[in-house]
Amino acid sequence: MELEPEFLASSWGREFVAGGFGGIAGIVSGFPLDTIRIRQQQSNAGSAFSILRNVMATEGPAALYRGMGAPLASVTFQNAMVFQIYAVLSRAFDSSLSAKDPPSYKGVALGGFCTGALQSLLLSPVELVKIRLQLQNNVYAKLHQADSHEGPMSVIKSIFKTEGLRGMYRGLTITVMRDAPAHCLYFWTYEYMREQLHPGCRKSSQESLQTMMVAGGLAGVASWVCCYPLDVVKTRLQAQSQSSLPKYTGIVDCFRKSVKEEGHRVLWRGLGTAVARAFMVNGAVFSAYEISLRCLFNSGSIQTENAI
Repeated sequence: MELEPEFLASSWGREFVAGGFGGIAGIVSGFPLDTIRIRQQQSNAGSAFSILRNVMATEGPAALYRGMGAPLASVTFQNAMVFQIYAVLSRAFDSSLSAKDPPSYKGVALGGFCTGALQSLLLSPVELVKIRLQLQNNVYAKLHQADSHEGPMSVIKSIFKTEGLRGMYRGLTITVMRDAPAHCLYFWTYEYMREQLHPGCRKSSQESLQTMMVAGGLAGVASWVCCYPLDVVKTRLQAQSQSSLPKYTGIVDCFRKSVKEEGHRVLWRGLGTAVARAFMVNGAVFSAYEISLRCLFNSGSIQTENAI
């Protein structure tokens, strides 16, 4: 019986590299759509297409990748930790599980939940910097009296200067509230869908690349739909700077004011863009991760035809 690649890792180095490739593939493939999503969430700037057209006309194509340096700098470590911690915790919650069997769906869900909560400690500061850069343009800076930043380090220095270390973790609570249940559904959907698309593959690891991409894409969509209103609130809280008078005092205040001023639809603004990005990005993440891990074990532990 062949085990899944993630459970065959005997070295943190191999998981680290494979997870890094998966994360990089996801970020590069989906970052332009992520920038559009962030701008949709922050203000009523119109449809995704209108925002894209305006950015291309006024700021140029490079603006779609503004802020990508922050997540790219940490993505290798972050993604490696997510997959490594998940692989350990998904089995730890089921003590009766055989070493040769894949984790139960219960273990997958609980392992994903804890993984999401833990990885928020790293992700929250990274997303804070990314959001500040993605929302930066001449109009936004003028309206919010915000400083213009040249890159991630400029944002970090500004935050430390005006808000201190605590400012780097602005939005941590809402990030945990978003990521814990999202990762629970994320990994559960991936495992369930790959089994439905290719029965028996959780034990044989014989699924095709197409199955992996579709299962990963659907997992990404499910995780985003379940937590999207929380993500909207998180974006608005992290976009605030203490250099100007904050509009929102906390999670509940942000939720209440956003709904009162713009209606309940504001909580789902940009969902279409997020769903399209989620399918593409997470299909790429799981594919790149599994293929990278297969190549790392191509020395004999796993044969190429059994890795996917």
